[in-house]
Amino acid sequence: MAKIVGGIVTSHVPAIGRAIAGGLQEDAYWKPFFDGFPPVQKWLDEVKPDVAVVIYNDHGLNFFLDKMPTFSVGAAPAYQNADEGWGIPTLPSFPGDLDLSWHLIEALVEKEFDITTCQEMLVDHAFTLPMKLLWPKAGDNWPVRTVPVCINTVQHPLPSAKRCFKLGQAIGEAVRSWDADARVVIIGTGGLSHQLDGERAGFINKEFDLQFMDSLVTDPAWSTQYSIEDLVEKTGTQGIELLMWIAARASLGSVEQVKMLHSNYHIPISNTAAGLMVFENID
Repeated sequence: MAKIVGGIVTSHVPAIGRAIAGGLQEDAYWKPFFDGFPPVQKWLDEVKPDVAVVIYNDHGLNFFLDKMPTFSVGAAPAYQNADEGWGIPTLPSFPGDLDLSWHLIEALVEKEFDITTCQEMLVDHAFTLPMKLLWPKAGDNWPVRTVPVCINTVQHPLPSAKRCFKLGQAIGEAVRSWDADARVVIIGTGGLSHQLDGERAGFINKEFDLQFMDSLVTDPAWSTQYSIEDLVEKTGTQGIELLMWIAARASLGSVEQVKMLHSNYHIPISNTAAGLMVFENID
């Protein structure tokens, strides 16, 4: 059976892509953010995952307001990136894993999640930038196969934190039941607190961000007590992207099954609170 080696949660602000393209990793503004990633890259080199299940949110590249599924899973042989208008260089296509994709889709439907199955799928910066941060030397050949899992954080009504937690649990169960000699890493991308528009534009809630990050270590279901409206109030309209963190952490298992190896928190980057955490599953 497949093994989940651990999970990574991180931010995905478009400005990260411009900073990478401009070689600004040592710039004073960006250095505290990029300095968080070498330990993660070292860990990935050690555990050598075969597949990455990437839980992210689309920003209008693949889905738009006229058609916005709550949960969708990629089932394509490869996933293309495209110009989103942010000035971010496009990246080489990401290889898929059709066997795991269909196993995951079937398992989630069995668990009564209504999944949109995507046999063609464009992936945007929420998917591509974390991949580039985690494997910066990949070039044209990504070292892992990928399975995109997309959660709607754009068009209300949004899935609740409790529902996303249950989705993550179901993803973890499905991966562990996959009949394959494969090592899988779960990646959740988005957030943390930020708001890009309206009266609270530029809003960052450091106190809640750190409390939320701590809860992923000590009580992963802690945030499920809050409604979507509560979370928007506490983190900003775009801070609701922490739903992907919740799902990714839930997929890894209980507190006893998971050890946090590394974390980083930095504000601001592009008016956003940026977080990073790495969890290893304990055999």
